[in-house]
Amino acid sequence: MLEKTRGIFLHHINYSESSIIARIYTEKFGQQSYIVSGARGKKSSLKVNLFQPLFLLDLEVYHKPGRDLQRLKEARVNVPFEQVPYDISKSTQAIFLAEVMMRSLKEEEANPDLFNFIFHAACLLDVKERGIANFHLLFLHKLTHFLGVFPKYTDESCFKYFDLVSASFKQTEPAHQQFMDVDTTNKFRELFLVDIIESEQIRLSGAQRTVLLSKLLEYYKIHMDLKEEIKSLAVLKEIMR
Repeated sequence: MLEKTRGIFLHHINYSESSIIARIYTEKFGQQSYIVSGARGKKSSLKVNLFQPLFLLDLEVYHKPGRDLQRLKEARVNVPFEQVPYDISKSTQAIFLAEVMMRSLKEEEANPDLFNFIFHAACLLDVKERGIANFHLLFLHKLTHFLGVFPKYTDESCFKYFDLVSASFKQTEPAHQQFMDVDTTNKFRELFLVDIIESEQIRLSGAQRTVLLSKLLEYYKIHMDLKEEIKSLAVLKEIMR
């Protein structure tokens, strides 16, 4: 059945001589894989440059429930990005966040709140001028709310450690090694207090940012069962240090 839906592009792999398989998070159907015929060919109207991380698209798709691979008929840019493709900090974060979402968004059904969060966050990344270095940290933190694994929060200063396994703050070090130390916990606590649009309010050194990101990804691995390494992480750390 031919359907229209908005989509957020995540990733693609080459398929046959001129086509690609695109992973897209859609408004109507959740995360789907689409064959895009001829996208790498010279005569196709669906050019591969349409399919870049976090690009916001209007789609016409042939959708059959239960299929692992759907087919895409048409795609157009919904909101044109002015900075993300050309700003190295923003484009690197877009690649990284798209990869994390590709591995985290398991459901193949509509989730309007989740879709709207990602859609508006991508728009914000494009236009935001300040606090860009912290954007991915706040995005990952806020995303956990929509994934159903939002951490338990307390503002009591005696809770000095964040336990990644129990998703809660603790007064003493957990017996295992999967927790945040005192400094990282203090910085992590700040993420609860600001909206993603206020990322410039978080003050972090390059070293603090790297440690906090590593712990956030460890949290995702525990609660979202992420088994594969995030390939774009090394480049992101280099750009954001």
